[in-house]
Amino acid sequence: MEEQSEESDEIFGFLFLFLRGMEMVRRGNESGEAGAVLPGKDGAPGAAPDANQPEKESDEMENVNAWIEKIDGWVWGLPLIAMILILGILLTVRLRAVQIREMPNAFRFMRSSGDGAAGEVSSFAALCTALSATVGTGNIVGVATAISVGGPGALFWMILTACFGMATKYSEATLAVKYRDVDEDGHVLGGTFYYIERGMRERFHISFRWLAKLFAFFGAAAGLLGIGTMTQINGITSAVQDFADPQQAHTITIFGMKYTCALVITAVVVTALTALVIVGGIRRISSVAQVVVPFMFVVYVACGIYLLIYNAGRLPEAFGAIFSGAFRGTAAVGGFAGAAVSAAIQKGISRGIFSNEAGLGSAPIAAAAGQVDWAAQQGLVSMLGTFFDTIIICNITGLCIIASDAWKVPGLEGVQITADAFRKGFFFAPRVGEFIIMACLVLFAFTTILGWNYYGSRCVEYLCNKNMGAVKVYGWLWVLAVLAGPFLTVSAVWNIADILNGLMAFPNLIALFCLSGVVARETDKFLDHMRKHPVK
Repeated sequence: MEEQSEESDEIFGFLFLFLRGMEMVRRGNESGEAGAVLPGKDGAPGAAPDANQPEKESDEMENVNAWIEKIDGWVWGLPLIAMILILGILLTVRLRAVQIREMPNAFRFMRSSGDGAAGEVSSFAALCTALSATVGTGNIVGVATAISVGGPGALFWMILTACFGMATKYSEATLAVKYRDVDEDGHVLGGTFYYIERGMRERFHISFRWLAKLFAFFGAAAGLLGIGTMTQINGITSAVQDFADPQQAHTITIFGMKYTCALVITAVVVTALTALVIVGGIRRISSVAQVVVPFMFVVYVACGIYLLIYNAGRLPEAFGAIFSGAFRGTAAVGGFAGAAVSAAIQKGISRGIFSNEAGLGSAPIAAAAGQVDWAAQQGLVSMLGTFFDTIIICNITGLCIIASDAWKVPGLEGVQITADAFRKGFFFAPRVGEFIIMACLVLFAFTTILGWNYYGSRCVEYLCNKNMGAVKVYGWLWVLAVLAGPFLTVSAVWNIADILNGLMAFPNLIALFCLSGVVARETDKFLDHMRKHPVK
């Protein structure tokens, strides 16, 4: 009875946190900081501001947002940035640059079916599931935001972090498979919280379950109130609204607030599709991801390459701005207010982590389900997620924005910056460029909603001691968050997502530092096996 009472308390705790978050967002909506027919932060749509709202309430929300920005600065300050970079460098050295020398084998293993091996899905399906959660608004909106705030130099730090982050992602996935369990039904019990609990106990002979629980709590919160729902659905509705009804001429009144018809219809459709897919769990999510992820990757990369060819004459200048901005800052120009080196580093690294999630601890949850016989094999496949996400997609987005000078245009934010770059490239058919951005952003963000639901559900499953009732409640809260997201606007939503991401990262980074020796031994054993049995 005591266990059931504790489980009920945990479920109601999640409900309380969610409802408090919704109340905070509602107050932000009423304060008039952003409107439904006006884009909010990073291009997020909101409700029309009400001039009759008391100024006191607006001032209170401004103070709250100011504190949130301060907390974001503290969380993503020098300690966390240093931990991420130092860990990536440490793992790269200790693993002898495994992300470079074993890249060919990583692509070979990506095509492996994994039949007969323990796990729930193939390595490719696990990679696609991780990519579905990884490739999202951060690749389009996040890159644009990083450059608009930190200047072109932010792209340099984003790519550099990803290069070392591949070793981090490799280590996360390797540990996730090594310390996983598979029950009698073939259900995989694995992920970051398991290698924090089991790996750290094996290493120090004391319990670190509290640290694993802390990670699971922040992971569930980050998914539900940040990176998994609010930022993604805001990106989707903003993109559709800007394309379908740029003048916001067609509106509908809901609870006394005006919203565009495009926003309302999009919110309902995405919510319904989300509910249909997440009911099927990891297998349905991975099956959807295996179709959608490769398609959207090819389409976006092909269009990006076209834009780079179109702007080929300006690429030398763009590269110059990137390297100069990375080490000397960027002066004010056009609509850009200027940025110091510290801003380039902070925004480049934080948005890079938001995009590729290396060090965050989320991707190992999907990697643990991979059908492999060797932990390091899944590590090699998983590190490709960072390569595809940041070194290819984010790099292409950033170069297109910088080469087209879209980042200098006054008044543009978030997705509008990237859309302007595509609009200029498709000068012969501007609406085609706008449609491509809209379609890619919708697909990117939708698959992120699905992938992060799997992550968040596993966090709740661990946090509530495998109480599936809590997982079901979390799933319905997820659907409600997706539905409510477009209508409840807070300008600090991206800062909240950054904060929760950082709080997730701390427990994971501590474990990775302590278990780097385990990763090195697993790597040596696997590579020794590979020398005796090379992949054909």
